[in-house]
Amino acid sequence: MDKRPASLKRITTSVAAKKYINKQVKEIKKQVGDKKVLLALSGGVDSSVTAALLIKAIGKNLICVHVNHGLLRKGEPEQVKKVFRENMGANLKYIDASKLFLEKLKNVEDPEKKRKIIGKVFIDVFAKEAKKLKGVEFLAQGTIYPDILESKGIKAHHNVGGLPKGLKFSLVEPIKYLYKDEVRVVGLALGLPKSMVYRQPFPGPGLGVRCTGAITKDRLTALRDADAIVREEIGKLKNTPWQYFCIVPPIKSTGIKNGKRYMGWPVIIRAIDTRDAVTAKSHEIPYKILYKIRDRIIKNVKGINRVLLDFSDKPIATIEWE
Repeated sequence: MDKRPASLKRITTSVAAKKYINKQVKEIKKQVGDKKVLLALSGGVDSSVTAALLIKAIGKNLICVHVNHGLLRKGEPEQVKKVFRENMGANLKYIDASKLFLEKLKNVEDPEKKRKIIGKVFIDVFAKEAKKLKGVEFLAQGTIYPDILESKGIKAHHNVGGLPKGLKFSLVEPIKYLYKDEVRVVGLALGLPKSMVYRQPFPGPGLGVRCTGAITKDRLTALRDADAIVREEIGKLKNTPWQYFCIVPPIKSTGIKNGKRYMGWPVIIRAIDTRDAVTAKSHEIPYKILYKIRDRIIKNVKGINRVLLDFSDKPIATIEWE
């Protein structure tokens, strides 16, 4: 049952989105005043729309921290910097912590241990940066309404997951009563690029759960390059799947390249359709597109010698492999 404020009507048009934006700008200014606000900006739609709203309301008094843990998709850190720092003039602090994350993840195979390490290191890096800042009294989070319904309360930002003791902020949550489709409409009205507003769902641990088993730099690079090709080609379809990506497991098989034996990893393509992510159906990709993806990956991605297709439904298979 929808228990949102009675005054909030469904946002389906740019006109409605602009009215919502104007109202939120006033409320943010009233709540924050001339104080500073801190935001962990992942580049996902929720944190990006939150950032854009706050920039419109308080400008440079919003401090965005983008932590690159080395597990983002190809071009994503660059897009965050371009959109927010260059296009929107945001007060953006970019931290490349990819080496630290890979060091902490070295030889770790268990998926849950990987998740915990990624979460803890992110918190440590973010908190270290937060402690350097002066005059910050608020923490912005991209909480949306389904988060409240699922948790029966306000959850921590998916990239923060709770801060260490000693860091206390009041929360600013300007989109907490919006559904995901409404967040996207507001994002477009704020001038965010469509590629960011309609970015596919992406797990908190990023490519860390798609580079299965113990993560290595070379296999992670192969995954990132192959994933970019998969997303580019499948993204051209008129009827795109709800989510599409690839996995590179830590197994090798024999291949032949330039007349010589070539041991390489397989790339596994996964494309699914779902309404709620509780169940999912495999999306049928035309063979013409699959052949093109195969040829581009084999030709251009170092370390790959096979391209496979995972067309399992959920259940029994989960959407992600880890």
